[in-house]
Amino acid sequence: MQEVFTAADCAPCWSAPAVPTVAPGWRLDWITPAATDAPLAAAALAQAAERAARASAAPAVAGRPSALRLQVAAGPAWNGYFGLQMTLQRARAGSNRAALPAGSVAWLALVELLPAGAEGSPVARALVRSVVGPLALDGPAAGPPLTHLRALRWPEGAQPERLQARAWIESASGQVLLMAADHCP
Repeated sequence: MQEVFTAADCAPCWSAPAVPTVAPGWRLDWITPAATDAPLAAAALAQAAERAARASAAPAVAGRPSALRLQVAAGPAWNGYFGLQMTLQRARAGSNRAALPAGSVAWLALVELLPAGAEGSPVARALVRSVVGPLALDGPAAGPPLTHLRALRWPEGAQPERLQARAWIESASGQVLLMAADHCP
């Protein structure tokens, strides 16, 4: 997964013809806050600055918990909201590959899949529009699935038909361990 952080006061950064290194399906574009009158301020999320700090401190990816299955689903758009559900299915008892690092948490997000040329960007983007977390992952290492259900409001200007639900699990140090989407673009 790749994360791109653009400051709300840097419109030229957003409109630069940068070439993404991964497809938007496994990328998250964040707009970090700046002054309230910044050109991209309307799309900035407070959580973007927090995520940027965690991502910059995260160690290199060492491996993924292979015995875990992360799924995310989204309900239909209704009155400005989407219902999102994240499910973490842990491996069968006795498997030591199912353990998550201590302090791991989950996040749920609405991501708008912007085609190249939309919203002033010459490249396709997966813009994080709304996010909730951290969500606790307490529970046994095996057993029934762990589920979180939340309603997220999509912001004014986002097009509901381009929204996608995403969920990810990150370690206490900010390393993304698992990521899932409700549908592939």
